Amino acid sequence: MINKDIEQTSQNINNFETSKEISALEINNTNIGYLIFGVFDITIAKPLEGAQIVISSDSENLMTIFTNESGQTDVIALETPSVDYSLDPNSVSTPYGTYNALITADGYETEEIKGIQIYANNESIQDVYMKPLSSTNEIRETIIIPPPTIYGDYPTKIPEAEEKDLPAESGFVVLDRVVIPEFIVVHDGDPNDNTAANYWVPYKEYIKNVASSEIYSTWPDAAIRANILAINSFTLNRVYTEWYRSRGKNFTITNSTRFDQFFVYGRNIFEDISIIVDEMFTTYIKRPNQRQPLLTQYCDGQRVSCPNWLSQWGSKYLADQGYSAIQILRYYYGNDIYLDNAEKVSGVPSSYPGYPLELGSSGEEVRTIQNQLNSISNNYPAINKLRADGIFGDQTRTAVLTFQQIFNIPQSGIVDFSTWYEISKVFVAVERIAEL
Repeated sequence: MINKDIEQTSQNINNFETSKEISALEINNTNIGYLIFGVFDITIAKPLEGAQIVISSDSENLMTIFTNESGQTDVIALETPSVDYSLDPNSVSTPYGTYNALITADGYETEEIKGIQIYANNESIQDVYMKPLSSTNEIRETIIIPPPTIYGDYPTKIPEAEEKDLPAESGFVVLDRVVIPEFIVVHDGDPNDNTAANYWVPYKEYIKNVASSEIYSTWPDAAIRANILAINSFTLNRVYTEWYRSRGKNFTITNSTRFDQFFVYGRNIFEDISIIVDEMFTTYIKRPNQRQPLLTQYCDGQRVSCPNWLSQWGSKYLADQGYSAIQILRYYYGNDIYLDNAEKVSGVPSSYPGYPLELGSSGEEVRTIQNQLNSISNNYPAINKLRADGIFGDQTRTAVLTFQQIFNIPQSGIVDFSTWYEISKVFVAVERIAEL
C-alpha cells in the first residue's frame, strides 16, 4: 500500500494501481482504507450500470458515486483508525472505520448497508445484490454488519470430537473423497432454530465471508493463511460428514459461534483475504489415516483459552516471529497434520489443467477459456469478444486482464489456478441464468 511519508507521495502516485485515486486524506498523511462496490441484479447475475450509492458516516453524508457498465464503482479512500489497533488485542480503540451505504437503482428495491468495515491500508469489497421491484411501492432492505468475532462479544465454541462417525450414504456428498461443493447452505441461527433463514452461498464466497468475519485482514500473510486453512477444513468436515444433513437438517452449517463459524449475510469482504482464499480454497488439513478433513476448532486465544485448538491471536504472534502457515497449524494441532487438496470442484465444467495459460499457450484449455469469456462478456460487455481459436494471444490476454479487474483478482493477464476457477464460476452462473 501507499507509504505515508509525504516526500514519497509523488513516487507512490506513479506506482499505485491506476484504479485508485490519490485523495487529500492520503496526501495529508491520514490513516486510510479503500472501498469498492459491485452492484448486481440478484435474479439474473447481471451487473447494474448507473446504480447510485450514497456513502455516509454516522453523522453526515460523505459522497455519492455511481456504478459503471460492469456494476463497479471507482475505488474510494476513507479515513480509518490506525492499523496498530488491529495488531494489539489490548487496544481499547475500535480497529476499523465504519461507513454506511444507501444503494438505489431504477426498478429495484433500495438497499441499505450499515457498518461496512474499513481497515487502514486495506481494500474492502462490498457487493450488493438488488431485487427487482414487485410493485411501485418503495421497499428498503437493511443489512447491519456486526463486529468481527475477534473484536465483538460472541458465545464460545462448544467442544466436539475432532473425528466424526461417517453417516450412511445420503446422496448429498461423495463420501469416498473430499469434494468442494458448489454451494454451502448456511443456517442463520442455532441448529434448532427452525425460524432462522437459510442462505445458499457459493463455496468460496462463504470462506471469504467467514474469514472477514473472524479475523483482521491487517494481520501477517502467514496468520491469515493459517486461519483460512482452519476455516476451510472445518467447513469441509461439516460437508464430508454430513453433520447436519444426517440429523435431518436442511443446511450444511450454521453461523452460530457456539456450534460453527461466524457468517454475516451481505457483509463486505477484504481484498487480501479474498486473494488468499482464491489461491487455496481446495486445500485442507488432515491427519494420517483419516479420511475426513480435520475438524479444526479454534478460538480467539485472548478472551477465551482453547488448548489444542488454534488461537487466532496466537497465530498472529507466531507469524510475527516468522512461522509459516503450516508451522502455525502444527504448533496448535500437532506435528502429524499435513495439507491435502480436494480432487474435485463441483459446479465447474472442467478442472484446472495444472499449469497456467499465458501468452503463447495453445490448445483446448485455451479454447475453453476463450469460449467461457465470450459467454461472460454478454453480461459484462467491458470484456472484449474473442476468436475461440485455442491460441492465447494479445486479445485473450486483454480479456483476461479485464476479467481479473472486474472480479478483484490480481491483474496478471495469466489464467492461473485462481483465475481459472473464477472464470468457471462466473461462466456457470451466466449460463444457468441464460437457460431460464
